[in-house]
Amino acid sequence: MLLLLRHHPSSLRRRVRLHPVLHRLAMSSAASASSPPASSAAIDYHCRTNHSLTAGYARGPGRLDWANQPNPFLRFSPPSQIPLPNPPPVIAGIPYPTLFHSPPPPPPPQPLSVDSLSALLFHSLALSAWKSAGVSTWSLRVNPSSGNLHPTEAHLLFEHPREPGRLVVSHYAPREHLLEVRSAVPLADFPALLPPPATAVLALSSIFWRESWKYGERALRYCNHDVGHALAAVAVAAAALGLDVRLLDGLSDEDLGYLVGVEKGSPPPLDGLPDKMVRGKAPWVERQHPDCAVLLFPASSEPKVDYGAMSAALREFDGLEWVGKANALSKDHVVWDVIYRTAEEVKKHGPAPGESFSVNPWRRSTALSDGLYKELTVQEVVRCRRSAVDMDGVHVMCRDTFYQIMLHCLPSGDVSPEERQGPQSALPFRVLPWDAEVHAALFVHRVSGLPKGLYFLVRNDEHFDMLRRAMRQDFEWERPEGCPDGLPLYRLLKGDCQRIAMQISCFQDIASHGCFSLGMIARFEPVLREKGEWMYPRLFWETGVLGQVLYLEAHAVGISATGIGCYFDDAVHEVLGLKDLDFQSLYHFTVGAPVLDKRIMSLPAYPGPGIDA
Repeated sequence: MLLLLRHHPSSLRRRVRLHPVLHRLAMSSAASASSPPASSAAIDYHCRTNHSLTAGYARGPGRLDWANQPNPFLRFSPPSQIPLPNPPPVIAGIPYPTLFHSPPPPPPPQPLSVDSLSALLFHSLALSAWKSAGVSTWSLRVNPSSGNLHPTEAHLLFEHPREPGRLVVSHYAPREHLLEVRSAVPLADFPALLPPPATAVLALSSIFWRESWKYGERALRYCNHDVGHALAAVAVAAAALGLDVRLLDGLSDEDLGYLVGVEKGSPPPLDGLPDKMVRGKAPWVERQHPDCAVLLFPASSEPKVDYGAMSAALREFDGLEWVGKANALSKDHVVWDVIYRTAEEVKKHGPAPGESFSVNPWRRSTALSDGLYKELTVQEVVRCRRSAVDMDGVHVMCRDTFYQIMLHCLPSGDVSPEERQGPQSALPFRVLPWDAEVHAALFVHRVSGLPKGLYFLVRNDEHFDMLRRAMRQDFEWERPEGCPDGLPLYRLLKGDCQRIAMQISCFQDIASHGCFSLGMIARFEPVLREKGEWMYPRLFWETGVLGQVLYLEAHAVGISATGIGCYFDDAVHEVLGLKDLDFQSLYHFTVGAPVLDKRIMSLPAYPGPGIDA
């Protein structure tokens, strides 16, 4: 994700002529979503952290305190360790399109072993490379992250492959590619945690401080983007091993806290949460916030999950013996209080009424032609993924490639004319248990055979009428030429959108220099009202899953992509004609040919024994 700009919008308007639509917004005295209902913590936070052409950027540090940049690697000392083969033993490489286009299910499931655990993590959450320029060296990971700050931590619960009957609770250390054992118990005492034929539970947590160090109050959004990226990365890596992955969304945040050991090895806040921004030593901000957990199980099976029994078992984890104290990440801190208060307000406290664990039928994605992709395996694509920092502004994508990428963005995959897009059954969207809530407004710049203009991908057919009513009434809603029958893509208007795409993305040229860019538009206030405020982070998870698909698709066809978290929220809504909170823009993306910086040297992710990269 790109750096957050620090220029004030007014100074930028003096140098850059605003697009007429944005000029009208800048002249307006009120933004469209400036008065959030006081009763909603999620909406209050969301509107408070908008970037605006008229009101400026969300509150942030203003400058980067490099002396206190958080350590991107969390370790617990002294734990016992399970080293993972590095690289993992060679498994049959699966051509990238085969995993998505072949009739389901994926390959035969790999049995749980140290080798399969290594392969799962190596192709989802591990380091992918080290980069060096001058005196600076930094790492990249398979899963993308806002500003390469990596707030997301992973934890695994599994039966130890070499010690049958022993249930292990571990933390994944990507720098060394190993598992740190935090606790272990007899599996017979906790059978509900791994209902047959499940092989493991993987939990994700966030350290908000890593993101807020750079992005201030808006960091909560970015942390949840990254949870979505990680969920998709795990789902794809698991599928290559013949495993399915499904969110255990009936667990409460308290349950998840027991699973990841939030209270074990990290200090709690001494005096409760502050009610204002605070600077100084506050070690508790380095604590993990439990986000979610997924169950891993053989594809085409459906474990019988009892959320009540699983929750009761996890509560007993509080009494286990935990080992390891977390390392300090920074000397001093800035506490952005609204992040922690909002995270408390949007917690989930257990299963929603009628909620149970279920697995959607496995759907393949529609294929136009596997020949559109480079001859790369799934494993090669996920490990070569990079976030572009610049794009050439020249490369032209062919129309079929664009349509193929859009087809892979559909949550239900290849469905019959009688069915609808909405249920998330295609890889990797099937990790999410709710119907799709996120759509894509596309600024098409350089796609041969497709007129430049503004397009819209409807990812849930039930929202079509709501979207048409909510958006500008003069939009065309025409199907573009050559559009596949099963692709709900519509042209809203023709015209060159490069300048407006750049300006709404905080004046970043990368939004106009790709083949296309997009804003992810979520059904927003109705979702929070119908289901609960706990859906707020989940909407961002869905955008992160969609973003990971765009990353992988771009690299599989030989180009690149970048997530954009800095955009003017109200300006995006003005372009689309959105007047209220029914729909909100949650994430932006750009796809195109990258410009490589030859000053930066690439180094192996894991150079070998005894070599400290």
